[in-house]
Amino acid sequence: VQLQASGGGLVLVGGSLRLSCAASGRTFSRYALGWFRQAPGKARDFVAAISWSDGTTYYEDSVKGRFTISRDNAKNTVYLQMNGLKPEDTDVYYCAVVDLDWSTGVVEYYYWGQGTQVTVSS
Repeated sequence: VQLQASGGGLVLVGGSLRLSCAASGRTFSRYALGWFRQAPGKARDFVAAISWSDGTTYYEDSVKGRFTISRDNAKNTVYLQMNGLKPEDTDVYYCAVVDLDWSTGVVEYYYWGQGTQVTVSS
């Protein structure tokens, strides 16, 4: 499985970025694709996930209403539209193949690729 994240960059507070993740190597119909963020030496913070089969979404509380995850099954690509960015959103963002308990948000990570840096400056 290969996951290639892109779209990060430097943005001012309140700005927007759209991250993309191209997935290849196997089918994902049984799983979800998601995003997490992680600073060096720190734990992963789950951000959002989307079911590959039916498009069900799940968001971490701090990004609800600001971030939107979507997918393009034909392109095997997942997107994360990030609006209203805050300095605390600064991090390296990774996309991953995950298994998610949709009622509790408990997530298990299976595969992930290289991340893309998002920096929000005030």
